[in-house]
Amino acid sequence: MKISTKGRYALRMLVDIAEQHTDAPIPLKDISQRQNISKKYLEQIVPILNRTGLLKTIRGYKGGYLLGRDAQDITVYDIITATEGSVAPVACLDNTAVVCNRNDCCQTLWIWQGLNQQIIAYLQGITVADVVRHQQAALLSDM
Repeated sequence: MKISTKGRYALRMLVDIAEQHTDAPIPLKDISQRQNISKKYLEQIVPILNRTGLLKTIRGYKGGYLLGRDAQDITVYDIITATEGSVAPVACLDNTAVVCNRNDCCQTLWIWQGLNQQIIAYLQGITVADVVRHQQAALLSDM
């Protein structure tokens, strides 16, 4: 499993919005500048996050973006699966893959199933709010 820039940037975008601690929509250009990510690239990620309910778009004057849910209710798993699809380490565990004809006799399937469960549990155990808190703690310890 390798997380693409789309997945990493989507996470950074949602964390950036959460860090602002405001009910006012955040302009994409502000997120782009703070995160040093191309606005054009973020514009490609927005529809995915909107479609999955992770992001809310406010149009018009003073428009921008808000989290679609509370930061405590958005996990890293939610973001990665929205942008990347399955996090399965092997194709036979992927939701979209054709079932392997060796599934019933595969000697190593249990290894990949265990790894998949660990990946999912780990990513589901970290919320956007956790990432914000972790960053704040790191900044405080640097002082």
